Amino acid sequence: MITVSNVSLLFSDRKLFDNVNIKFIPGNCYGVIGANGAGKSTFLKILSGEVQPTTGDVIMDPNERLSVLNQDHYGFEEHQVLDTVIMGNERLYEVRQEKDAIYMKEEFTDADGIRAGELEGEFAELNGWEAEADAASLLQGLGITEDLHNKKMSELIEPQKVKVLLAQALFGQPDVLLLDEPTNGLDKQSIEWLSEFLINFPNTVIVVSHDRHFLNTVCTHMADVDFAKIKLYAGNYDFWLQSSQLAAKLAADQNAKKEEKIKELQEFIARFSANASKSKQATSRKKTLDKITLDDIQPSSRKYPFVGFTPEREIGNDLLIVDGISKTIEGEKVLDNISFTLNRNDKVAFTSRRDIATTTLFRILLGELEPDEGSFKWGVTTSRSYLPKDHSSEFPNPEMNILDWLRQFAGKEEDDNTFLRSFLGRMLFSGDEVMKKLSVLSGGEKVRVILSKMMLSKANVLVLDDPTNHLDLESITALNDGLIAFKGAMLFASHDYEFVNTIANRIIEVSANGVVDRLDTTYEEFLEDKNVQARVDALYN
Repeated sequence: MITVSNVSLLFSDRKLFDNVNIKFIPGNCYGVIGANGAGKSTFLKILSGEVQPTTGDVIMDPNERLSVLNQDHYGFEEHQVLDTVIMGNERLYEVRQEKDAIYMKEEFTDADGIRAGELEGEFAELNGWEAEADAASLLQGLGITEDLHNKKMSELIEPQKVKVLLAQALFGQPDVLLLDEPTNGLDKQSIEWLSEFLINFPNTVIVVSHDRHFLNTVCTHMADVDFAKIKLYAGNYDFWLQSSQLAAKLAADQNAKKEEKIKELQEFIARFSANASKSKQATSRKKTLDKITLDDIQPSSRKYPFVGFTPEREIGNDLLIVDGISKTIEGEKVLDNISFTLNRNDKVAFTSRRDIATTTLFRILLGELEPDEGSFKWGVTTSRSYLPKDHSSEFPNPEMNILDWLRQFAGKEEDDNTFLRSFLGRMLFSGDEVMKKLSVLSGGEKVRVILSKMMLSKANVLVLDDPTNHLDLESITALNDGLIAFKGAMLFASHDYEFVNTIANRIIEVSANGVVDRLDTTYEEFLEDKNVQARVDALYN
């Protein structure tokens, strides 16, 4: 258990946290949510001791161990992969190193023998003899194959390093596990494995994530950072979101009778409780949902951008024909003989176990790269707008301000400061914020700026490469809703399960060995169809 007592954190210009009091109890998984800048990651750093609060304490039993997901992907370059994982239990690693150093001595004294015996006892208590097997099991679960276990971290590519550091955090069953964006950079198989691991994890988990499906799958509680406070809610992210929106709606309706409000909230709690009782987390979640009172349901201060795409014209009968496209990059074949035909009503999720495959395909289709072989043809009635994974090409002049940058893409009737300011205001750039230089924008702000450009384009085909990357949950929700309502066609790649599952009506798995193409299917159906997944596995074997 970890207890937060009267914690406040003050900066010169604002109060981030004010008198926070929370208990995090073993057996539960707490999802920390809040708007960008609310202090989610900072709160995890307070819990870990990396940041000291202005007032208050974080209390843990001295015999309990806390583990944190390391964000420095290059901090263990000279260590072997297995050793890096075992270093997740710092004391175990120290005991093993000291024990091995004693046995390596040429002259072994009586004192060395006594010390070695002490270390052997502690090593056994820490499950040291199972350490390598446990570390290997975690690595295998995350897709790090056995041939990589004895390599140095410097020999791994970055996505592999991310997985090793995640295994390091999970190693040794810590009493408290702190995970900041653990699904970033993971493929869908690794996310599924991690979700299952956390569902069965017996101790305390506290996680920050922008992946709504992940939060819904693993969390028993939400810790909402709002109004400089942190309030715990029983249930997963969907319950928090729907209940807070319902509370805001009812609070705004001054004419609603109190009895009607009570009845609506009670019915909502009952419906969610019934659904939650069927989930994998049923035991702990059901108990807490039964205890929810009306006072637990509160409106949020969140602000959601407005995302809406309106095509200038409808697409004709032809959308896109791709015929035999192949591409080799730096001596490695990324795409090989890729062929498919898209229809005017398609919203296609392109998935792959290697992001470079989908990114390369999109760049070819948008004219940024030439294929080595093959061809493609867009329908004559199509107009396209693109959100690339790498945003740097969108901002060649970083000293330009947001307003002037967007003005470049406005039509004559839209080239007006009042219109553009109003347009940017809906994307949460209000007042003088429109004069911010592009160079100082955060990743999420840059995505919102590019989305503003895409909305102005009135294109009838949207191509989006990992569009939820960098966005907060509010912006992801707004974008998700806007794309569901979009009347044109879409080609997109994303690691966000909820995003893909609610938007796509077609899934195309892309690999260096061809595609698996499924029309009129959801992402959930695609993943659960064993025959389809066997065909997908065959692409990579």
